[in-house]
Amino acid sequence: MAPIVVVRVHPRDPFHSVLMETVLEVEELTKCFGKVCALKKISFSLHVGEILGVVGPNGAGKTTLINCLLGLVLPTAGKICYFKKDLFHNRSQILKKVNFASSYVALPLSLTLEENLLVYAHIYELKAPRARVEEALKTFGLYEKRKQRTRTLSSGQMMRLCLAKALLNRPQVLLLDEPTAGLDPEIAQKTRELILSYTRREKTAVIFTSHNLSEVELISDRILILQKGQLKALGRVSELLKKFGAQNLEELYFQLAI
Repeated sequence: MAPIVVVRVHPRDPFHSVLMETVLEVEELTKCFGKVCALKKISFSLHVGEILGVVGPNGAGKTTLINCLLGLVLPTAGKICYFKKDLFHNRSQILKKVNFASSYVALPLSLTLEENLLVYAHIYELKAPRARVEEALKTFGLYEKRKQRTRTLSSGQMMRLCLAKALLNRPQVLLLDEPTAGLDPEIAQKTRELILSYTRREKTAVIFTSHNLSEVELISDRILILQKGQLKALGRVSELLKKFGAQNLEELYFQLAI
């Protein structure tokens, strides 16, 4: 993993998904908890190098979607295929090429930064794990803190450590559940820059959930709007604004998701 060159975030370059290979296909994904359906027949695809922003109010189904895509929650119905293989029949093989980070999930606080990453390096069966961990810590500006307990980190540093963990295996698909939630504006911007710099270089496909609409519009190639477990819209922001007659993403969001 070469050091990341951080650049200022500008709107994403035009993305031509038709020409790109599909890495994830979701077909009529449904998840019910008793009589409550958190997801109702959700279908979409994700392509190499694409960032798909997922937005919706609390309870819309965003986290349930991420948990299903990680294989942590078994769907009630529907299919999830990574690299044209069914997730639940090829889970171990697929998840070696997938990773996850969230501002709501902290790594074990009693371990040092180095120890935390070494655990995951071994889980992913990485070659030369110590070298990969050292490289990741340097990439995210955490090398000098490698011997410190994780509990000493600020929220921004914890997010960088979670991203270092999520990129250890050089995933082809990266799932990010509100990675900038709770961060101050400067740290949130640096986090977005790190994500964009890495994914642009490695052509990693990303699903990115957030409540920050300007953030989603800034970094996403397409957006998916969820409301009460239903897919209300999917496409490029400019196309959706035209389709629904909205002036901006905020107006579109309140029109469809509230």
